[in-house]
Amino acid sequence: MIRLLIAGAAVCVAYRIVREIVHEVPDDFDPLLLPSPDDDKSLPRQSAAMGVEPQR
Repeated sequence: MIRLLIAGAAVCVAYRIVREIVHEVPDDFDPLLLPSPDDDKSLPRQSAAMGVEPQR
C-alpha cells in the first residue's frame, strides 16, 4: 500500500513538472521546419527494398 502511495506521489510530481515545462513553451514555437519543395538539398525518397534502384 505504501508503495502505491509513493508511486502515485512520484507520478503526480512528474506530471506537474512536465505540465510546467510545456506551459513555458511559447505559443508561436514551430517544432518542425519543413523544407520548401524547391529546395535542392532535400533528401530523395528511398525505395522500399534497400539497395534496389527505384524504377521510374
